[in-house]
Amino acid sequence: MAEIKIQSIRGMNDLLPTESAIWQQIEKIVKGVLNSYGYNEIRTPIVEDTALFKRAVGEVTDIVEKEMYTFNDRNDESITLRPELTAGCVRAGIEHGLFYNQEQRLWYLGPAFRYEKPQKGRYRQFHQFGVEVFGLEGPNIDAEIILLTARFWKALGIEKHTTLQLNSIGSVAARGNYRKALVEFLEQHKDKLDEDCLRRMYTNPLRVLDSKNPIIQELLNEAPQLFDYLDEESKDHFKRLCYLLDQAGIHYEINQRLVRGLDYYNRTVFEWVTTSLGAQGTVCGGGRYDGLVSQLGGQATPAIGFAMGVERLVLLVQAVNPSLSASDAIDIYMVSSGNDETIAIAQNVAEQLRDAMPDKRIMTHYGTSNFKKQFAKADKLGAKIAVIIGENEATKQTVTIKNLQTGEQVEVAKQDAASSCLAIIK
Repeated sequence: MAEIKIQSIRGMNDLLPTESAIWQQIEKIVKGVLNSYGYNEIRTPIVEDTALFKRAVGEVTDIVEKEMYTFNDRNDESITLRPELTAGCVRAGIEHGLFYNQEQRLWYLGPAFRYEKPQKGRYRQFHQFGVEVFGLEGPNIDAEIILLTARFWKALGIEKHTTLQLNSIGSVAARGNYRKALVEFLEQHKDKLDEDCLRRMYTNPLRVLDSKNPIIQELLNEAPQLFDYLDEESKDHFKRLCYLLDQAGIHYEINQRLVRGLDYYNRTVFEWVTTSLGAQGTVCGGGRYDGLVSQLGGQATPAIGFAMGVERLVLLVQAVNPSLSASDAIDIYMVSSGNDETIAIAQNVAEQLRDAMPDKRIMTHYGTSNFKKQFAKADKLGAKIAVIIGENEATKQTVTIKNLQTGEQVEVAKQDAASSCLAIIK
């Protein structure tokens, strides 16, 4: 009987060495921007109590109803692989007293899980970069969050391929009044609603505004407008935010049908979208969620945040800025005659080089290949320099440094290997 071939679970993909270099490059750039704004990293568990997401995300959202990986553990307690990271961040802040009379500016990076149809750039295990700010309620922090994301795109060379969409969904009370008006409108046009909108009409009617069905979008042109129902404080908050963005030179489009997919949002919501990956897709999205901390048992704390999928971000960078693709080439390749003595010297010299050049990639050859094959491998790996230790060098306690780009080489004392390599690489 043939053995069953074990493969990865559908929608949960491997990230191979040929792909990881660009991920590392993007992560380095994004982390550098976050550091420049003074934000601190937080890491939370991948698995949380199921009740956390039901209370935070909303029981009638697609995530909770259809997409969560939920199961009982050995104590028969319901736990869930996190479908997003905001709820866990809030839970951690409450549990560890991070929000009591203080502000927090946090960022995270990690995997999340949703059971949905896998497609390019959107998998069942995906990765999110996100920011959460707690304790600040004015539009100035909303503006900074958007400025920060705009700096991401500039640093990644994709700013011409992203568009900011902005909206205010007001207070809970204002949305309640609008919800009633929207439901009354939808009830009058039931015959034009698709199955998805009919299902959402009473449980989560604002999500109808987000429908991708062109027939529904045409119908919504006649629907009540959310902005007409906003409370005065939310209108003022939004006006001041727009002023700050205008003064910062940030172009935006006001999209009154932008509501975001989670129940906890209020006032400011935004998305950065692109058409450079085919149909319009969201690169980054977020907004304010001033009621979530108290909803999960903490004291009332204003908050704002955003998240972006790393998979889609990588696809966008590769599509519009391929020059950013990081190289996995080796900088220095250690070549030796292969006996224990020359290998020991090669290892010791390689350690000296790593001390002197911690940012360079240095690889030592192992095995019995002759020099010709070792140089061929160094070329294949894109090495700039070969450090050669043969029996002659071992006897004299020297190494030969060869510039593989020019062919020039020089023999130097072992202790001078680092300075000689640095002179070539600079």
